Formats: sequence, C-alpha cells, structure tokens
Amino acid sequence: MYRNWRYFFAVVLAAAAIDGAAAAQSAPTKALATPTEAPVVRIDSGQVRGFEADGVLSFKGIPYAAPPVGKLRWREPQPAQHWSGVRDATKFGPECMQTTDEVPKSEACLTLNVLRPATSARQLPVMVWIYGGANVRGQTSLYPQGDALAKLGVVFVSMNYRMGRLGFFAHPALLAETPDEVHGNYGYMDQRSALQWVQRNIAAFGGNPKAVTIFGQSSGGGSVVADLTSPLSRGLFQRAIMLSPGFPAPRAKAGPLTELSDAENMAVDYARSLGIAADGPAALAALRALPAEKLVEGTDHEAEEAALAAGKPLIGVAGPMLDGKFVAEAPEFVLAAGREAKVAVMIGATDRDHAQGSADSKDELFAIFGANAGEARKLYDPQGDQTLDELKQQVFCDKIHIEPARYLADAVARAGRPAYLYRFSYVAESERGKVKGALHSSELPFVFDIPAEVFGDKVTGDDKKMAETVSAYWVSFAKTGDPNGGNRPQWPRHDPAVDKLIDFTNNGVVVGPDPLKKRLDLWRKVWSQGR
Repeated sequence: MYRNWRYFFAVVLAAAAIDGAAAAQSAPTKALATPTEAPVVRIDSGQVRGFEADGVLSFKGIPYAAPPVGKLRWREPQPAQHWSGVRDATKFGPECMQTTDEVPKSEACLTLNVLRPATSARQLPVMVWIYGGANVRGQTSLYPQGDALAKLGVVFVSMNYRMGRLGFFAHPALLAETPDEVHGNYGYMDQRSALQWVQRNIAAFGGNPKAVTIFGQSSGGGSVVADLTSPLSRGLFQRAIMLSPGFPAPRAKAGPLTELSDAENMAVDYARSLGIAADGPAALAALRALPAEKLVEGTDHEAEEAALAAGKPLIGVAGPMLDGKFVAEAPEFVLAAGREAKVAVMIGATDRDHAQGSADSKDELFAIFGANAGEARKLYDPQGDQTLDELKQQVFCDKIHIEPARYLADAVARAGRPAYLYRFSYVAESERGKVKGALHSSELPFVFDIPAEVFGDKVTGDDKKMAETVSAYWVSFAKTGDPNGGNRPQWPRHDPAVDKLIDFTNNGVVVGPDPLKKRLDLWRKVWSQGR
C-alpha cells in the first residue's frame, strides 16, 4: 500500500529547498494482509468493487467527471460517463499531467479514491484531502493514502485535479467560447466537481454528506481557502482544515491571485511562443491539438517554486486567478466582510515554514516593512548578528504563512464560529540536527499517522506518539467540529483577544502564548497600511 516513501518525503520537503541530507531514510514496504474483494457499491454512474485489507475498504480510480480531453480541454468538468457491469476500483487512476516520471499520468485523470473502515457503520464523517504541489504537481497515489485516518472512523476521499497550464489557463478565446462557465480556474472546478460527487454518492460508502471536512496543505490548503471564500462552494462542506495554505493566502499580498486580464495575456504570450499567432477559435483549435506532454514542459515543481520566489511566473503558468465567479475577490476581503462559508475551521503552519521571497541585503529585506523597518530590525535582528539567510527565513515565513493563518482564525472567531489555531514545531527525532525546525510539509507524516512508513527503522516512540496525538486531533475535529477529546491536552478555541495557541513541539503538546506575537502584530500593522 505505502510505496516509494523516500520519494514521498523528498516531495514534501522539496518545497522548503533543503538538501538531500535532510531527506528521510528509505522505509521497507509495509506488509499487508492479503486483500479480499469488497462489496459492490452502486453510485450514480454505475457499480464499483474495491478491496478490503487491514481493516480498510478501499475504492480507487473512480471517475467523478468526464475525461477533460479534446474539446473538453479547458472546460469546466462535465458529468462522468455511465458504465455497465461492475467497474474494478482496486487501482489508482492515472495522475493528472505533470513533469514527474514516478507515476502513470494522463490528461484523462479526473478520478477519486474512497477509503472507509471495514465495519457496518453508516453516516460516518467524511474527510476530503486536497494535495499540494504549487499547483503544478501532486498525486493521490504518492501522498498518504488515508488508511490510518479511515481506521479512526471516517470516510477518507482524495481526488486528482488539473494543474499547471491544463488546470489554470485563461486564453481569451475560452471566454468567448463558453461565456457562462468559470474561466481559467479549471483545477478549482475539478475540486468542486469532486465535492459535488461526494454530496451525491458518499452515503453509498457509509459516509454522511452533511459532515464533510475538506483539508489540504500548501497549495492544497490554498484550495481550501478558495473554497471557504467562494460563493460557488456553499453547502459542499461543513468544516475546513488548512495546513500552511499557499495560493491564495488569507492575506491578499501574502499569496496573491493573478488578475484575469494578466492571466489572459500570459496565455496569449504562451501560445505565441509556440508559434500560434491566431486568435479566437483557430487559436483554441491549435492549442487543443497540442499533446498534453507539451503543455507541461518546463513546469516542474522546482522551476515553479523559483519563479514564485522571484515574482516572475513561468510562461503560460498563471496559477489561481480572480476569475470573477469561483474566485470573485481575494479571500482577505471576503473574510473581512464576513462573507465566507459559516463553518468551523482549523488552521496553522509549521514553525520553519515556506519562506518565499528574495532580498539581496538586510536593508532590502527590512524595506519590505516600509516606515516600520526600524521596528522590524529590533524584532528580527536585535543584536545585528543574524545572517541574511536566517532573516529571510523568519521574515518570509511570518509573511507568507504564519500571520495569514492567524488572520483567518481571527476573522472566523470574531464572526462567532469555532476556529482552532496551531503551530507545528515537532521534528522527527532522526531529523534533529539536520534541520532547524519543522519544515514546510513535514507535518504530513504526523497528520496521517504514518511516521513508520516515512522514517522506517529510524522512527521512535515519541514520533509515533506525536503522530497518534496529531491525527486524533484532526479526526476529532472532522467528527465534531472540535479537536478535543480523550486525554489529549485541551486545545483552546481561538480568541483574538487572548494570546494562546497550541504548539506541537519536540517536548510535547504545549498550549500557551504565541512567542511570535510581536512579530505577527507588526505584520498586521504593515498589512493595515496597505503594504
């Protein structure tokens, strides 16, 4: 079941731009019980049969929409085709197009996976996972499968969605062709289509469509932010968890969206770079005639990360955009006006999270704070002895992830709804001394309760205990909207007037004042001044 974990951990750490010395040790393949056939389940497009192993029923590679190929390339997802007989659902469908060679991939990739405990329980809460990868890379078959979460009493769902130039592309001829459809954010519309599938079909797998939690990390967390603030996602979920949300960020200038006009210009420039000088239907016909492999060239994860850090997007890679329908305005302004979905939220970041940005000197770095530059120096570099690289890590981590997470929690709490804010600072024992803190994505083995599969024979009892604790908080939140329960430390509901959060540290779970409060308050001042 769990394969290629060395590669998985390399993926989750790559966004933090660390070297190979910090990668996890290769883990042996986990021994599984012999799979047996699962019962046949009837959904709205036909019947599927998965398999049962280790107390989990798995159904994989289920189409939730029609293949977005031919004339359906750069269209909203269309209904899945019906099939006769019983469809085999024991293998993952192909991943969506990207540059990686590790897994089978295809443009015909809109499938999802459902896992549930092998019990007769019904009306189980549902957790829908949205993977990250800078919106150019990501796979359900290489990310954690959700078995451990399913064993805790939830139905776990993961879906593929279009990325890169196939998922976020806004040639102006597309708007003319289908003016009533959402234009550009096809990856988000795929995710929405999968959530609609859950509403129609999850009861057949024992899930409760009225108890759906969406959760995602990095750009997947940004997808959850987009859903939380989109008028087109209302009613599709009841709880939301955001792990280090990326683009769009809760703060408009922390993870900015691309303006639609800019995205259209980028698409035209890309077409011209391929020798497509026509416009209108002729341009679309030429673009749709290109092989999918051509459209993902030059969009590897590392290139996209470098482009985002430099503020110079890859040609034709617009990323999430203000399309006017699904993303009608930046999430920050939706939150400020109280127009987000009325659901409970959990949000946080790692203590040494993604630090995206550039500066060639300390003066250039602190100039970001404008009139507050002096105060920033006192907070970040009081003795003047911090290295530039270390300062960039702290400043950009606060800017991109940590303060925006607090902002979203503040907004939800002020509206009177449950919000739970966290910091993840735990470093697996085998990684201590190699890294200075919990890097971007390093919380995932603990959220999914799979430390042994990632760290192999280097896993420790403390690693396992932390994973059991973290996953229990996450599942409890999915079940009740409150992460607390059992004998775990009490996670306080977020209150903007009370300086408290929960921190998962090397010394255990700590609840108390945020040590970064003064820095985050400074960022709040900077944002309020329009910088």
